[in-house]
Amino acid sequence: MLKNKFLVLATGYLLLVSCLSGCGYTTRSMISNEFRTVYIKPFVNKIDFSQENQVSNRYRIYRPQLETEITKAVVDKYIFDGNLKPVEKVASDLSLIGELVEFRKDPLRYTDNDDVEEFRVNIVVNITLWDNKQSKQVWQENNFTGYYDYYTVGAQTISEDTAVRNAIKDLARRVVERTVEQW
Repeated sequence: MLKNKFLVLATGYLLLVSCLSGCGYTTRSMISNEFRTVYIKPFVNKIDFSQENQVSNRYRIYRPQLETEITKAVVDKYIFDGNLKPVEKVASDLSLIGELVEFRKDPLRYTDNDDVEEFRVNIVVNITLWDNKQSKQVWQENNFTGYYDYYTVGAQTISEDTAVRNAIKDLARRVVERTVEQW
């Protein structure tokens, strides 16, 4: 009888310890402890407007100051995330360099009258992360995309401006996640 009690207690203790220890999940960043700060160079607009009138690119559109909005959203997301502090270049451990290469509004769904019912806003950037201490590239991502789907008719209708803001937020979230994940 005493042996069974001991076995039950030992099993319970082991279960409690294993539950409390978790499975390796952490809320900490996977980024190295040597990096504390990041400089976000203002994004540059590199969209090729000369191809805008071609039939294959008819859903490309232009939004003034989109690159400025992207930069602000990325800085705000780093501040919110808290793993890397945005600072001036001279004081930074890392530098994030980005360029806006494409902005599209693609139709996803049509009504019975062949009107567009749902669009997807795509914001595409090329980004590079530099280690300023060692003057070397850490990683580079081309055609890195943030997007948002929205309806133009029905109860779920939102404006294009709201959809663009949501796509910028999605892009900023993805950029910060890409930066703080383990390389």
